[in-house]
Amino acid sequence: MKLIVMTRPTFFVEEDKILTILFEEGLESLHLFKPGEEPVFSERLLSLIPEDYYRRITVHSHFYLREEYSLRGIHLEQPEAQLPYGYKGSVSRTCTTLEQAAQWKKPSSYIFLKSIFNSQSNPADRQSFSIDELKAASKRGIIDRHVYALGGVNIDNIQLLADLGFGGVVVCGDLWNRFNIHTGQDFSELISHFKKLQKAVS
Repeated sequence: MKLIVMTRPTFFVEEDKILTILFEEGLESLHLFKPGEEPVFSERLLSLIPEDYYRRITVHSHFYLREEYSLRGIHLEQPEAQLPYGYKGSVSRTCTTLEQAAQWKKPSSYIFLKSIFNSQSNPADRQSFSIDELKAASKRGIIDRHVYALGGVNIDNIQLLADLGFGGVVVCGDLWNRFNIHTGQDFSELISHFKKLQKAVS
């Protein structure tokens, strides 16, 4: 399975240091998700991350950043949203229904299916599918290696998601909740947990 880390939705002081260490530890795919934030802050964050890691980063907004920083690709929060004019490159999408997943899987590099479990970072995002529904979708071929599980993914349910046929998982709260962005200075627990996540998906 693939492991994708999604950033916290807001910026914080130690973020560039933590992301750089995650890349050094083998993070292959980071999704830069900062809804409603000014693009200048994304530019600043990217400028503080070594250029060697830019090809591992996908942006959810301010798509010009993809070209300016030679990033991996772009992500559409609404699957039917129009691509930037003339865009050619990696594109992923968030789908919230199995019907959307079936429709948009092929035109995408991969898709996120949301919300698989109750979110650990956004209480408003509640589980959208029963396990039986996911099993049926897997049997029908809707869930496959191009579909990544988003929402409430943690160290304890990764094996279940693998058994259901997901090609990857998107981790947010399970990782970031291990570091207090307001008072924390030691992020060793977060890095240690990332290593456990890596083993869980391997």
